[in-house]
Amino acid sequence: MKKEVRIKSTDDIKRIRDCGRIIYDIFMQIRLMDLAGLTTWEVDSYIEDFILKNRARPAFKTIKGYGFASCISVNNVASHGVPSKKCRIQKGDIVKIDVGTVMHGYFADSCSTFVIEEASEDALNLVKGAFGALLSGISQMHPGKKIGDIGCAIESYVTGLGYSVVKNFTGHGVGYALHESPIVPSYGCKGQGLTLKEGMVMTVEPIVNQGLGELIVLDDGWTSVTADGGLSAQFEHTIAITADGPFLLTAGFD
Repeated sequence: MKKEVRIKSTDDIKRIRDCGRIIYDIFMQIRLMDLAGLTTWEVDSYIEDFILKNRARPAFKTIKGYGFASCISVNNVASHGVPSKKCRIQKGDIVKIDVGTVMHGYFADSCSTFVIEEASEDALNLVKGAFGALLSGISQMHPGKKIGDIGCAIESYVTGLGYSVVKNFTGHGVGYALHESPIVPSYGCKGQGLTLKEGMVMTVEPIVNQGLGELIVLDDGWTSVTADGGLSAQFEHTIAITADGPFLLTAGFD
């Protein structure tokens, strides 16, 4: 990842938004599906087909050594769950689906947590908390604010609910590549770090755990699970900093 933070033009942001629209449409379709009984491999296959039919490519396949269109992380898998024919989604699960797209040289990245029928109240509250954490971070994304303001808002919100923020993984710049500078942690100190400027495009992606924030990476080198076995939820958007504040490039569209 290059250290230089590259400012995007209005046209660049439009093209990143075009990529983000595909991910948004994927998530809208998945919300209409009954995921219970499907394997994570089947869900990933659907996602890849959808991306290709929209004349884009799966951005995650540009990552060396990774061969899937998405990461699908179930329950205590916090991040980078590798799609598998052996992992079948069950009633009561919470399922994190992380998708990246690339089209005409531009990238977007987003994650949503899906709640499967019969999920517990504890699971529902965690998912609600993770989404609130995302919104708390996004609320700080105005020109003149600091990177630390984003992380501080997220961490304060999460700890206030009695949950933990994962610190192993962070948000990041995006647009000309899947991962660019700056790093955007889900923790930090208010008033510290890089100053946000109009034209910056980055992801905010808090991973929120029921218990400890620590993770263990499994032998496949990708899958990260909670150290204490607790549930984990995550949401992520690609966001442009504009004169009017944050503009979500992977959210709803008219």
